[in-house]
Order: sequence, then structure tokens, then C-alpha cells
Amino acid sequence: MYKRLQELREDNDLTQERCAKIAYISKNSYIRYEKGEREPPFDVIISLAKHYKVSIDYIAEITDKRSYNYEKR
Repeated sequence: MYKRLQELREDNDLTQERCAKIAYISKNSYIRYEKGEREPPFDVIISLAKHYKVSIDYIAEITDKRSYNYEKR
């Protein structure tokens, strides 16, 4: 998962600090997730998936397909 987080951040020209703000977490926490030192909680994964407009499965490396189908309810 950490490779995908880094890949998505770099593809979107974002800093680790900006990603932390997007997910409402500390910069140090985000850095640990990206290094693979800790697993991000589900709410963080959801926030980042929505921001990047990718599926949670893509972030979790279950699929290589980036598409998603989030519907606003």
C-alpha cells in the first residue's frame, strides 16, 4: 500500500505535508504510512481515495485499475 500512496502523491505533485492535511493527520503519521512503517486507518484511506479519485482497492494494491464509482447520496 505504501508504494501506491507515494506513487499517487508524486503523480499529483503533492508534498507529504499536503497529503497529511488532505487526510486530517499529522505529517509524521503520513510519512510512516508512506514508508510502510504503519498501516493507515480506513478513514485515511477513504479520504485519500476520494481526493485522488481512485478506488480503495487500487490504494490497497488489490487491483491495478484506478477507476472508482463513488456516488453521492
